Amino acid sequence: MIRLKAKQAEKEAEEKKAAEEAAAFNAGDNAGVSVPKPKTKILGVGRGKRSGISKEKRRTPGEIRIQKDIAELDGGKAATVTFPEVNDLTVFNVKIAVDTGLWKGASFAFSFKIPPIYHPNIDLDGNVCLNILREDWKPVLDINSVIYGLIYLFYEPNPDDPLNKACQSDSQFK
Repeated sequence: MIRLKAKQAEKEAEEKKAAEEAAAFNAGDNAGVSVPKPKTKILGVGRGKRSGISKEKRRTPGEIRIQKDIAELDGGKAATVTFPEVNDLTVFNVKIAVDTGLWKGASFAFSFKIPPIYHPNIDLDGNVCLNILREDWKPVLDINSVIYGLIYLFYEPNPDDPLNKACQSDSQFK
């Protein structure tokens, strides 16, 4: 509770400071005062105000994981990340500038494209089609049984009972 109140007080102080800076800038006394940048939000990542009802589309677990990983990126001065398409976090570029060692002064560019899940028994939202979770469920089965069932899906995908219809006809699963 104390942390929540401290965060609220900190947020109010930031908003007050931003309002004062904006007022000073608008009054013509803008020498040395920078205009506060609007808070940006990319697919829910960033600091924007939340309303009670979200108008954004529901994100998949994969998108949430990518957002978390991107929010935690810390390449320092050596790596910069750019997104060619602001609303697509699965495609981005990384430029690494080496500042020490044999390759000092060199820079290397890498392109990242995170593919969707491509498995006949796992859909694009991360839902799993596992028979022991449906018609073959028995109370005697435990979490360990489910884990072994999931592992088995990667050794022997089942295209005859697909959840991801796009993979159903792929010959590599037959």
